[in-house]
Amino acid sequence: MSLIPSFFGNRRSNVFDPFSLDIWDPFEGFNAISNFRPSETTAIANARIDWKETANEHVFKVDVPGLKKEEVKVEVEDNAILQISGERSKEEEEKNDRWHRVERSSGKFLRRFRLPENAKLDHVKAAMENGVLTVTVPKEEVKKPEVKSIHITS
Repeated sequence: MSLIPSFFGNRRSNVFDPFSLDIWDPFEGFNAISNFRPSETTAIANARIDWKETANEHVFKVDVPGLKKEEVKVEVEDNAILQISGERSKEEEEKNDRWHRVERSSGKFLRRFRLPENAKLDHVKAAMENGVLTVTVPKEEVKKPEVKSIHITS
């Protein structure tokens, strides 16, 4: 029985040894990202997004440094789902290159948001400037309920 969990390779499945059980994969069977390789899952989380709501619109700001607008895709599905995706290409490696540090992630990213009912899906706009993608979703004007006084008779 192993006292130290073996997370990397040489895993056994023994129901009596709690450290030898297979590790649960939270992304297993998740349809939205099933086409990504496991080595690219870190790139999915690296697309940082801020979502703020103003009186007139919803504004999404996405950090995508180093990407061109052609490498990013913004889509709105019929059921009011905003999907922002893209791919950060891996840098070409020469055989004689010697890397000292590799911290920048590469691979695909995908983020999905359910938009509120008051979103104007036909008027969504996106712009990219200095590595920040800004997606603007205008809001429909909320009609104030009309209050009508009723005269009370005796």
